[in-house]
Amino acid sequence: MTKGTGTPQWRGMTNEQRALAYSPSKALPDGDLTPYIDAYAKDSAATYAMYPDMQTLVYGDKPSQSIDLFVPTSETPVPLFIFIHGGYWQALSKRDSTFPAQGFLEQGIAFAAIDYTFAPHASLPEIQKECVQAVLHLYKHAERYKLHKTRFALGGSSAGAHLVAMTCLDLPFEPNLALLLSGIYDLEPLIGTYVNEPLHLNIDSARQASPVHSDLSTFPKALIAYGEIETDEFKRQSHGFANILPDAECLEIAQRNHFDIVYDISNESALAARVFDLVHAK
Repeated sequence: MTKGTGTPQWRGMTNEQRALAYSPSKALPDGDLTPYIDAYAKDSAATYAMYPDMQTLVYGDKPSQSIDLFVPTSETPVPLFIFIHGGYWQALSKRDSTFPAQGFLEQGIAFAAIDYTFAPHASLPEIQKECVQAVLHLYKHAERYKLHKTRFALGGSSAGAHLVAMTCLDLPFEPNLALLLSGIYDLEPLIGTYVNEPLHLNIDSARQASPVHSDLSTFPKALIAYGEIETDEFKRQSHGFANILPDAECLEIAQRNHFDIVYDISNESALAARVFDLVHAK
């Protein structure tokens, strides 16, 4: 275990116990995540209806390699927040992920949601590479889209937080913020669980895909948050990763869970206010 990431309690668990520890819905009172997923889709559909001038950009040849970009009206280039969705690298999409856009747009910040190819149709390294390609497309064409190149921020939830962390390690520029929500940064505990069935990770490939085992010396400013209503392993992963980053804040958000914490990145919460400040920061 990488120094500073806390006691690896999962090493003493059976496969079945680890599967429960890494099933975020198990922390919900009724164990049902469906209402949250339905709300993502409904609220995102409302966002698309509200902003019909949204642009869909293509960053590769596959149908899954696209970005939905919302840009506020401005005479000058604006900051950009790029969101990478979760779903354990095998579910959800950008179409479920644009509901936070309005809050960012009202703050003069553009919002982009990225799609990527799911496992098992793409390996985890291939998915990571797609996310880098998507961010680089936005960066290289920033002038065309009226984006401020020195104020690019990345954010993601759950598996999306993992992808944001890995993407930040592979970019030729340093984003001014990595917002990591309820993420998983050491993938080795997933081996032997249902999550790994489409990923086919072994110990070596899991470590290679885990940011805790990477050189983090140039990692950007990180804001790490998780819900009060989360499993112990997700909380431990967040604190462990924050402990080894050069510049990180780690927050537990009261009365939030793995699924509804995403709403707090762009509403009237204290977390959203902190996010907006960091995105605007030079």
